[in-house]
Amino acid sequence: MRIAVGIAVATLMAAAAFHAFSPRPTPPLEATALPIEHMHFNALVRSSVGLVAGGELGALVYSRDQGRSWQRAQVSANRQALITQVRFDESGRLGLAVGHEGWILRSDDGGQTWTELHFDQANGEPLMSIATLPSGRWLAVGAFGRMLGSSDQGRNWQRIEVEGVQDQHLNRIVGSEDGKRWLVVGERGLMLISEDQGASWRLLPPFYNGSFYNAAALPDGNWLVYGMRGNAFRSSGGGETWHKAELPAPASFFDHAQGSDGQLILVGQGGLIALSSDGGRRFSLQRADSRATLTSIVPDTEDGAWLASDAGLMHHVAPTMAALIRSDEPAQGGLR
Repeated sequence: MRIAVGIAVATLMAAAAFHAFSPRPTPPLEATALPIEHMHFNALVRSSVGLVAGGELGALVYSRDQGRSWQRAQVSANRQALITQVRFDESGRLGLAVGHEGWILRSDDGGQTWTELHFDQANGEPLMSIATLPSGRWLAVGAFGRMLGSSDQGRNWQRIEVEGVQDQHLNRIVGSEDGKRWLVVGERGLMLISEDQGASWRLLPPFYNGSFYNAAALPDGNWLVYGMRGNAFRSSGGGETWHKAELPAPASFFDHAQGSDGQLILVGQGGLIALSSDGGRRFSLQRADSRATLTSIVPDTEDGAWLASDAGLMHHVAPTMAALIRSDEPAQGGLR
């Protein structure tokens, strides 16, 4: 009897072991949504695919459906360095991204996949801005007066020396609408101008000792430069004379866009949106529902725009963009 019971128990144990270790199909995993509403993004642009954003820890994401859903792009190297700016050429397919540690990435498919071109963890200096010239040449600028040029779509880069820049940080490079004139702005009021499509540069006489973070090329051929503590200046004579704009907030502003009705929109600290209907001479203020620092803006409809911030990607909705600009009252709607 004991022998029979022992055999039965051994058989049950063998069956249990066989069942435990037998191959079984893995249950499908639930789709994981990117937490774009909690991530830090510096760059937001349009490409042939749709919207493309870059930011913290090397994050590069894209949306094919106007921001309703986002996917993480494939990146050849996981460096976890901050992405500072992303730009695409006229085709919308070829794009370059720059960031800290001298990081440069390239995409040939509108931002879905990225290949590392350069990274220097030991001695790399942050690159802050990148642009493509009408000639097909690319320029990148960054910390300690660094300016680089590439004539082979980003594969190789050469240092460009500009007299008088020294170790001042270069924050942004901006081109005019026709691509003939270019402006670089930086710290301690530094401004460089090129009137030959970026072939040569000259230092403009300083008139302000604070940092400029960005500039806008205006339709009349002038420039608006803006940056820290609500300081913004509009040029006359194409950049030789500058006048202070009326911007009623001591906050820093980082990016701009033009509304469908031609209005100028700046975004910056504390969820502030500054709006001008007279070409950047005077601004009124609105505040987004979020008080995050707004870093980039891409209009998508007559009454809305996508915003990048240090607290994620968000969509701003107003009754109409023109109504936003004409009103001094808080906008209805907000961020979703």
